[in-house]
Amino acid sequence: MNPPIRKIIHIDMDAFYASVEQRDHPELRGKPVAVGGSRARGVVAAASYEARKFGVFSAMASKIAQQKCPSLIFVKPRFEVYSAVSRQIREIFHQYTDLVEPLSLDEAYLDVTENKIGMPSASIIAKEIKARIQAETNLTASAGVSFNKFLAKIASDLNKPNGFTLITPDKAADLVAGLAIEKFHGIGKVTAAKMQRMGIATGADLRQRSEAELVRQFGKVGHYYFRIARAEDERLVQPHRIRKSVGSERTFEEDLIAEEDMLERLQFLAQEVAHDLSRLQTTAKTVTLKLKYFDFVQQTRSKTLVGHLNAADAIYTVARDLLRTPQLPQYPVRLLGISVSNLLYAHDLPPHYQLTLDF
Repeated sequence: MNPPIRKIIHIDMDAFYASVEQRDHPELRGKPVAVGGSRARGVVAAASYEARKFGVFSAMASKIAQQKCPSLIFVKPRFEVYSAVSRQIREIFHQYTDLVEPLSLDEAYLDVTENKIGMPSASIIAKEIKARIQAETNLTASAGVSFNKFLAKIASDLNKPNGFTLITPDKAADLVAGLAIEKFHGIGKVTAAKMQRMGIATGADLRQRSEAELVRQFGKVGHYYFRIARAEDERLVQPHRIRKSVGSERTFEEDLIAEEDMLERLQFLAQEVAHDLSRLQTTAKTVTLKLKYFDFVQQTRSKTLVGHLNAADAIYTVARDLLRTPQLPQYPVRLLGISVSNLLYAHDLPPHYQLTLDF
C-alpha cells in the first residue's frame, strides 16, 4: 500500500522586517523603507515592496540603495519586536500541526498531512493561516502548498506579496521544467552562473543531465539537483531538528575594501546570529568568519572560546578579531558570513546555569 501523498505548506512573511516597521509607524506606509544601515553607510537588512520597485534589496550597501531610491527612508532594526511577532505567528501554526519547521523568523514549513483540526485540504488550512496572521498581526504572508518541501517553497515565492499557490502532482513536472535555474531553492547565484555556462538555464535543461555528471560538477549536492529537477524531495518536516550551527551571511553588490565597511556588515550579521541563538535557546562556543573574495576564493577563520556566548556584542567582537587575524583581507571582499557552532541548548544545561555569558 502506497503511503499517502504528503501535504506541505510553506509560509513566508512578506518583507517581514520592513512590514513590521510600516505597521508600527503609519507615516511609513506606502513609502520606500529600508531596515538597517543609514544614508551614509551600512547595509540594507530588508526593503519594503515600495523600495524594491526601485531595485533596492537586502544585503545592498546603503549608499547604493539611496542612489537607486533618493526618497528611501532608513529605519533601525528592532529584532526584539520581530522575534515577538515571529513567536505570535508560530503559535498560530501550532494550532494546526506540531510538525512545524522554522527556517528563520519569517518563514516555516508545516506538514498538515494529518492535522489537529481534521481538515483534509491543505489549501484551506493555508488560506486560513494567512487570514489569521493578517487578522492577529496586521501583516501579510504568502503561502505555497504542495506534496514536498522543495515545491512548497517554490510555490510560496511565485505570487508575492500576499500570495497563494498550489502545485499539485500533475502540474509539478511542467512547472519545474519551465522554471529558470536561478529560481530553484538551493541553487545560489554562483551555482546558477556555473550552470548557465554549462548550458543549463531551466529545469528542463537540468533534467537532461545525468546524476553522475551533476555530482562530478557540483559534488554531493549534485544528487539533490538531480532529484529536484524531477520535482522529487523526500526531506521530512523536522520540528525538533537539532541544529549543530547557526549562521548568517551576505553577498554584496559592490566588493568591500575598507575595514569600516566590513565591520558595519559584521555588526548586523552578529545581531542576526544572536537573535537566532536566542530563539533556539542555545549558546555557542565556536565562532567562524567566512570570507569570499572578488575572485570567488573562499576562506574561513575560527575561534573556539573557553566559555559559551550568545550576545550580539560578544559575537561581533570575536568576528572583528578574526577579520583582523592574521591580517585584514588583502583583496576585495564580496561575501561575509558569521556562523557559530559547538552549541549548548537550554534543556541540556545544568540547574542554575546562566544562559547568556559575558567574556
